Amino acid sequence: MNQKITYKLPNGISLEIKREDLLHPFISGNKFRKLKYNLLQAKSENQETILTFGGAYSNHIAAVAYAGKEQGFKTIGIIRGDELADKISENPTLLFAQECGMQFEFVTREDYRMKTEPDFIVNLKDKFGSFYLVPEGGTNEYAVKGCEEILTKEDSKFDYVCCAVGTGGTISGIINSALPHQKVLGFPALKGDFLKDEIRNFATNKNWELITDYHFGGYGKVNEELIQFINQFYRQTKIPLDPIYTGKMVFGVIDLIQKNYFPENSKILLIHTGGLQGIQGMNTLLKNKNKTLIDV
Repeated sequence: MNQKITYKLPNGISLEIKREDLLHPFISGNKFRKLKYNLLQAKSENQETILTFGGAYSNHIAAVAYAGKEQGFKTIGIIRGDELADKISENPTLLFAQECGMQFEFVTREDYRMKTEPDFIVNLKDKFGSFYLVPEGGTNEYAVKGCEEILTKEDSKFDYVCCAVGTGGTISGIINSALPHQKVLGFPALKGDFLKDEIRNFATNKNWELITDYHFGGYGKVNEELIQFINQFYRQTKIPLDPIYTGKMVFGVIDLIQKNYFPENSKILLIHTGGLQGIQGMNTLLKNKNKTLIDV
């Protein structure tokens, strides 16, 4: 569902937002797209267990846990940070995943960096038996295939398609399905320019660019300006934004419009990739620091 944004914009520019966050109440936005073909592949391989990776407030962990419950898979989450093992009840994401039946394996941050190494995977198979592995963030060829379905025929009217970037799978699918006259702009939630190579592994077209100025200090980092923007946007549009991904992307697009980045009369589509479950965890952190909370 595309929703028009009645924001005061200069130069005849128009904005709409594709509400991928409304696809499913618990398997949100791009996670729904990324898991669709991965789960079909797991079933075709007669696998009964899905194993994946994520951090303390991972949208991906929450989505995999619920998808497993919904479709009859056992799920295992390899969680970054062994200090979280006795804090599940304090963490809304992990508590939700546990209630969905996910089994956790908490590992140190040092060990977690080894998650793609063959020996690390072999050790997991020795411990848990056979499983279907979904990478951290869900990005692989099946995820990209699912994300190629985000854009529809009605989206052909847009000149620009903008989305947040985490592991690169969502934007790769969008790039592959974008039309020649469209430019895809990605707004990384992480510091650095390393994602270009990852995207090139999956994306076939060249009509895209990464805008790296709106990560607000890096993954999971926020400040008062971003929080105030998210709250103001919600009050004006009734559209909630998460602070890790979509909030930063929308902030960036509005800022670029004000800086005359886009030509006159540009039609811009924003992809809302979901992730709203992470607001509760972020608000817990903000409350502990006596900071402004995100409206929900």
